[in-house]
Amino acid sequence: MKKIILMMAALILCGFSLSAQTETPKMNKKNLVVKEWNTTAKGTRLMDHITIYSPEGNKIEEAEYDSFGKQKWRKRFEWGENGKMTRELVYDERNRLVNYKKFEFNEFGKKKTQYTYDPKGKLISTKVYEYISEDA
Repeated sequence: MKKIILMMAALILCGFSLSAQTETPKMNKKNLVVKEWNTTAKGTRLMDHITIYSPEGNKIEEAEYDSFGKQKWRKRFEWGENGKMTRELVYDERNRLVNYKKFEFNEFGKKKTQYTYDPKGKLISTKVYEYISEDA
C-alpha cells in the first residue's frame, strides 16, 4: 500500500514539474520598446521594425522601415478606460495621416465592429466581426 501511495505521489509531482516546464513565461510589456534590426553582409545595421508599449503594457506605437532604414509607415494606438483599443491611426512615410480606425466591442470584450475613416473623417469602410463556436 505504501509503495502505491509513493508511486502515485511521484507521478503527481512529475506531472506538476512537466506542466511547469511547458509553460511559456509572459513578457512584461510595461514601458517596453522592441526594436528589430536587419544587418547587411557588410555589417551595416538598419532599423526594420519598432513597437512601443505604454506604462500599462498596451501597444501605443508601431513603425516599419524599408531596406534603407527609412520609415514606410507608422501606427499609433489609443486605449480607453476599459482597457480596449479605441482608435488606430495610420501614417505614411512622411508622417501624414492616411486613415484611422475606430472600434466597438461586444459584451464579451471582443471586437464587434471596425470603422475606417479617411483623414478628413469620411467613413471609408466598415468591418463586422462574427464569432462562431464549433461547440454550439
